[in-house]
Amino acid sequence: MGTAWDPWNFTDRTGLETADRNLVGFEVHATDGDIGKIDDASIDVDTSHVVVDTGPWIFGQKVILPAGTITRIDWDAQIVHVDLTKDQIKDSPPLENRRWGQDVAYQDQLGGYYGGLYSRGI
Repeated sequence: MGTAWDPWNFTDRTGLETADRNLVGFEVHATDGDIGKIDDASIDVDTSHVVVDTGPWIFGQKVILPAGTITRIDWDAQIVHVDLTKDQIKDSPPLENRRWGQDVAYQDQLGGYYGGLYSRGI
Protein backbone atom coordinates (compact mmCIF):
# COMPACT_ATOMS: atom_id res chain seq x y z
CA MET A 1 0.00 0.00 0.00
CA GLY A 2 1.11 3.57 -0.51
CA THR A 3 1.98 5.85 2.33
CA ALA A 4 -1.27 7.80 2.10
CA TRP A 5 -3.99 5.18 2.58
CA ASP A 6 -7.28 7.02 3.08
CA PRO A 7 -9.70 4.83 5.03
CA TRP A 8 -12.81 6.97 4.74
CA ASN A 9 -12.95 7.72 1.00
CA PHE A 10 -13.45 5.50 -2.03
CA THR A 11 -10.50 5.16 -4.37
CA ASP A 12 -10.79 5.94 -8.07
CA ARG A 13 -10.50 2.24 -8.91
CA THR A 14 -13.91 1.39 -7.42
CA GLY A 15 -15.88 2.99 -10.23
CA LEU A 16 -18.04 4.90 -7.74
CA GLU A 17 -17.96 8.14 -9.67
CA THR A 18 -21.51 9.29 -9.13
CA ALA A 19 -23.42 9.87 -5.92
CA ASP A 20 -26.52 8.12 -7.23
CA ARG A 21 -24.94 4.65 -7.11
CA ASN A 22 -26.41 2.44 -4.39
CA LEU A 23 -24.39 -0.43 -2.87
CA VAL A 24 -27.09 -1.76 -0.52
CA GLY A 25 -27.69 -5.46 -1.18
CA PHE A 26 -24.35 -6.04 -2.92
CA GLU A 27 -22.37 -9.10 -1.82
CA VAL A 28 -19.01 -8.46 -0.16
CA HIS A 29 -16.01 -10.63 -0.97
CA ALA A 30 -12.88 -10.71 1.17
CA THR A 31 -9.60 -11.99 -0.29
CA ASP A 32 -10.51 -15.47 0.95
CA GLY A 33 -14.24 -15.64 0.33
CA ASP A 34 -17.72 -14.19 0.75
CA ILE A 35 -18.50 -12.38 4.03
CA GLY A 36 -22.05 -11.12 3.62
CA LYS A 37 -24.14 -8.36 2.09
CA ILE A 38 -24.13 -4.60 2.38
CA ASP A 39 -26.89 -3.46 4.72
CA ASP A 40 -26.10 0.25 4.56
CA ALA A 41 -23.59 2.49 2.81
CA SER A 42 -22.37 6.04 3.00
CA ILE A 43 -20.54 7.87 0.24
CA ASP A 44 -20.11 11.06 2.25
CA VAL A 45 -16.67 12.61 1.79
CA ASP A 46 -14.25 11.67 4.61
CA THR A 47 -16.74 9.25 6.25
CA SER A 48 -17.51 6.81 3.42
CA HIS A 49 -18.07 3.24 4.58
CA VAL A 50 -20.26 0.19 4.18
CA VAL A 51 -22.11 -1.74 6.87
CA VAL A 52 -21.93 -5.46 6.16
CA ASP A 53 -24.44 -7.93 7.56
CA THR A 54 -22.34 -11.05 7.98
CA GLY A 55 -25.35 -13.32 8.50
CA PRO A 56 -24.46 -16.63 10.12
CA TRP A 57 -20.75 -16.25 9.32
CA ILE A 58 -20.07 -14.12 12.45
CA PHE A 59 -23.33 -15.04 14.19
CA GLY A 60 -25.33 -12.26 12.57
CA GLN A 61 -22.89 -9.52 13.51
CA LYS A 62 -22.68 -6.37 11.46
CA VAL A 63 -19.32 -4.75 10.74
CA ILE A 64 -18.27 -1.46 9.26
CA LEU A 65 -15.70 -1.47 6.50
CA PRO A 66 -14.11 1.86 5.58
CA ALA A 67 -14.43 2.76 1.90
CA GLY A 68 -10.64 2.59 1.56
CA THR A 69 -10.74 -1.18 2.04
CA ILE A 70 -12.76 -1.61 -1.16
CA THR A 71 -10.57 -2.54 -4.11
CA ARG A 72 -13.22 -2.75 -6.79
CA ILE A 73 -16.93 -2.93 -7.39
CA ASP A 74 -18.44 -5.28 -9.96
CA TRP A 75 -21.58 -3.34 -10.81
CA ASP A 76 -23.01 -6.03 -13.10
CA ALA A 77 -22.60 -8.90 -10.62
CA GLN A 78 -23.32 -6.61 -7.63
CA ILE A 79 -20.17 -7.65 -5.76
CA VAL A 80 -17.89 -5.44 -3.69
CA HIS A 81 -14.32 -6.71 -3.32
CA VAL A 82 -12.22 -5.75 -0.28
CA ASP A 83 -8.51 -6.37 0.29
CA LEU A 84 -8.95 -7.89 3.75
CA THR A 85 -9.19 -11.48 4.88
CA LYS A 86 -12.22 -12.91 6.64
CA ASP A 87 -10.26 -13.08 9.90
CA GLN A 88 -9.20 -9.43 9.65
CA ILE A 89 -12.84 -8.46 9.21
CA LYS A 90 -14.00 -10.82 11.96
CA ASP A 91 -11.46 -9.24 14.36
CA SER A 92 -12.61 -5.67 13.62
CA PRO A 93 -14.36 -3.66 16.32
CA PRO A 94 -18.01 -4.81 16.30
CA LEU A 95 -20.77 -2.40 15.38
CA GLU A 96 -23.15 -3.65 18.08
CA ASN A 97 -25.50 -0.83 19.11
CA ARG A 98 -23.21 2.04 18.17
CA ARG A 99 -24.36 4.73 15.81
CA TRP A 100 -22.14 6.00 13.06
CA GLY A 101 -21.58 9.72 13.35
CA GLN A 102 -22.56 9.80 17.03
CA ASP A 103 -19.77 7.71 18.54
CA VAL A 104 -16.47 9.43 17.76
CA ALA A 105 -14.50 7.02 19.96
CA TYR A 106 -15.82 4.08 17.92
CA GLN A 107 -14.89 5.79 14.66
CA ASP A 108 -11.40 6.41 16.02
CA GLN A 109 -11.19 2.76 17.13
CA LEU A 110 -12.16 1.59 13.62
CA GLY A 111 -9.70 3.95 11.98
CA GLY A 112 -6.94 2.73 14.29
CA TYR A 113 -7.73 -0.94 13.66
CA TYR A 114 -7.83 -0.71 9.88
CA GLY A 115 -5.03 1.86 9.73
CA GLY A 116 -2.86 -0.55 11.71
CA LEU A 117 -3.48 -3.30 9.16
CA TYR A 118 -2.55 -1.06 6.26
CA SER A 119 0.53 0.37 7.96
CA ARG A 120 1.78 -3.23 8.33
CA GLY A 121 0.98 -3.88 4.67
CA ILE A 122 -2.00 -6.10 5.45
